[in-house]
Amino acid sequence: MKVAITGADGMLGNAIQKVFADAELIPFSHTTLDITDLDCAVKSVRNTRPDLLIHAAAFTDVDACESDPEKAFLVNGIGARNIAIACEEIRCPILHISSDYVFDGSKGAPYDEWDKTNPISQYGLSKLMAEQFVSSLTNRFYIVRTSWLYGSHGRNFVDTIVRLLAEKDSLKVVNDQFGSPTYTDDLAATLRQLIGKGYGIYHVTNSGVCTWHEFAVKIAELIAIDKPVMPVTSEEFKRPARRPALSGLNNTMLRLEGIAALRHWSEALEQYLKQACPVG
Repeated sequence: MKVAITGADGMLGNAIQKVFADAELIPFSHTTLDITDLDCAVKSVRNTRPDLLIHAAAFTDVDACESDPEKAFLVNGIGARNIAIACEEIRCPILHISSDYVFDGSKGAPYDEWDKTNPISQYGLSKLMAEQFVSSLTNRFYIVRTSWLYGSHGRNFVDTIVRLLAEKDSLKVVNDQFGSPTYTDDLAATLRQLIGKGYGIYHVTNSGVCTWHEFAVKIAELIAIDKPVMPVTSEEFKRPARRPALSGLNNTMLRLEGIAALRHWSEALEQYLKQACPVG
């Protein structure tokens, strides 16, 4: 099987390459494929003719998307459109990575795949735009919504908290935003299991829901650093882009397809930290 991966040099792209190591990989980075250029996208996919394309490339800086929405819509929206058009030309299935931020967080409970979308940030709008292009331009698609990603080969919340705990006497972390932290290695492994199942929209996250503050406290506990991690509200910790209050995702479609639930986020975090910063 030939598997093309956009964003192959990113955090998720690296994890996907490990999981699909036995396949014939076609890794596209931002230097080898400009997803915002339709002709480039079509020619690259036509020339390589993959059996599956995993579209993991994205502009994921939520606050930067807020200040530069045109770039967000170009990279996340038009980029996904171009890749979908290229895949449809050669009848290649596309697996598109989307986000929990397509929801507004007002449901008061984790979201199912069929719940109404209503993004409240430019990033969320651009990811919904991408979903709409992919689902309208091809019938052979998996749209995978995930959340709060961390892993090797990229900036992420876990590494940031580890660094700040080493540098500062105390931290302040938001305690009124809830989500499902997801380890890229676990996500990538589940993407592999998803191939061959029915097309459609899937939520794929590690199990359980927590706040950013609870996440940070667990990180401190696991790396054995005893420093104050104080909870604050989103209002106190103002950011340019609004975040959903509760954007946890139920992995209902995975369960209906017979795919086992991903392990609890705290178990995945413990494994990642043992590899990233072993103690002793």
